[in-house]
Amino acid sequence: TAIIIFLLIIGSVVTWYAQQSKWQTIANKLVQAAVEDWGTRDGGTTESKELRQRALVILEERKAASTDLANDSTHSTTSATSSASGKKGNKKNKVSGKEKKQQLENELRPICLEIVSEEHDDFGGGFHKPTWKDLLVVKLVQMPLYVGSGIVWNTKYFTRRIFKKELNEEERQVLTRRAVGEVTWAAVSDEEKERMVTLDLWNSENLEEWREEQEIKRMNLSAGKQKKYNRWKKGGYKQHDE
Repeated sequence: TAIIIFLLIIGSVVTWYAQQSKWQTIANKLVQAAVEDWGTRDGGTTESKELRQRALVILEERKAASTDLANDSTHSTTSATSSASGKKGNKKNKVSGKEKKQQLENELRPICLEIVSEEHDDFGGGFHKPTWKDLLVVKLVQMPLYVGSGIVWNTKYFTRRIFKKELNEEERQVLTRRAVGEVTWAAVSDEEKERMVTLDLWNSENLEEWREEQEIKRMNLSAGKQKKYNRWKKGGYKQHDE
């Protein structure tokens, strides 16, 4: 009995941290999209845009407060010291645009992490912060319910296929989510999910084409370069062989 209890405790700790890792994966992706200011082509969402704007406002407020504090602390210095420091501090190192961007990202990242950690406990699709419901003991108790509901869903699905009925909205969503993976499905916006459902991504050819589309978006190619890239994908290997 003691051994069983010990194994259940260890298993519960493992499932707790596994759930934390699932939540952290989506949280990190949202923070990265906000910090690096991803567009919709890169995988950015309305949520990531809003997160970035909030972080920028907080950053400006903190900088303003820091400046006021610095001014108050230096107000009592002598004019001679101020004059001397002014002569020595006239020359400033130039900062490149890339360095400014990197500095801004470094300043925004902890703020975005703070906001996400405080306000985003559940991203949906099972990607939530761990709770007592994620303990192994609870999952074992709930397992018969999950297995039963899965059997019922699949029975209904295959029955509808036998009678050649069209896929309903729920079936299309489930098949799409299975095709692209839970992490990708949870990370995209509701608008993108609606679009993905219409693409029949459970078909391997459609899924491959969609993945190539995502690859092009990540490469941030212009319309002309996209066409050139597509031509290369379709005919490049044949030309090479010839």
